[in-house]
Amino acid sequence: MKWGAMIFALIALVAAVWYITQPKVSDANGPQPSRAALPDGALAVVKIPAAFSPKEQLGKRAFDATCSKCHGDNAQGRDGTAPPLVHKIYEPSHHGDMAFELAAKTGVRSHHWKFGDMPPVEGVTRADVLNIVAYIRALQRENGIN
Repeated sequence: MKWGAMIFALIALVAAVWYITQPKVSDANGPQPSRAALPDGALAVVKIPAAFSPKEQLGKRAFDATCSKCHGDNAQGRDGTAPPLVHKIYEPSHHGDMAFELAAKTGVRSHHWKFGDMPPVEGVTRADVLNIVAYIRALQRENGIN
């Protein structure tokens, strides 16, 4: 019986060390900023590229006019309103450019986040959306999402 207790204790010790040394889910995407480091109401810290192409500049202006009220400045998200678009979920291999076009045109049912459904965006043209996507992709690339 003594050997059984020692073996059990050894297994428990090994399991505890293994558990403690495993990366946490939040570590999978790199170090996470503290809540205090975020701009007021933002959900993500976003590094801004040094320069934007002319198309990306048009996209930024269109984004600021139509998308930022929900998705925040520089697509950082807005707490309680809409998710950050500079996020791994929106990388091109998961949400292609067409997904952004459809979202603006027809809206989106809530499926990744708990912000509720996104309504269609009135008054934006396909060209506007393509420019907005170019801007978002530039932000994503600068933040290691590509």
